[in-house]
Amino acid sequence: MTFAWYAHLKELNNKPWLIAAIISWGIALLEYLFQVPANRIGFTVLSVGQLKIMQEVITLTIFVPFSVMYLKEPLKLDYLWAGICLVGAVYFMFRSRFA
Repeated sequence: MTFAWYAHLKELNNKPWLIAAIISWGIALLEYLFQVPANRIGFTVLSVGQLKIMQEVITLTIFVPFSVMYLKEPLKLDYLWAGICLVGAVYFMFRSRFA
């Protein structure tokens, strides 16, 4: 979803927002075709909360390199703090499995 949500800021910034939205929706549809079955499979062994926290961790793991390398955003210490907060979220969502 990172590409669908943010690539248009670089690639389609001179196009009308409607064009950017339609192209982003097409990319998102392709990604949803993978994510929906993955969530259904994951839900057989994980809770919805655990699936969501996993999604957020994966999103941040992909977003940071994407924003730095593709969008040429500066690397910020805030990404580290966000990652540390997500480590805490992972602990709380999965602690029953750790015991």
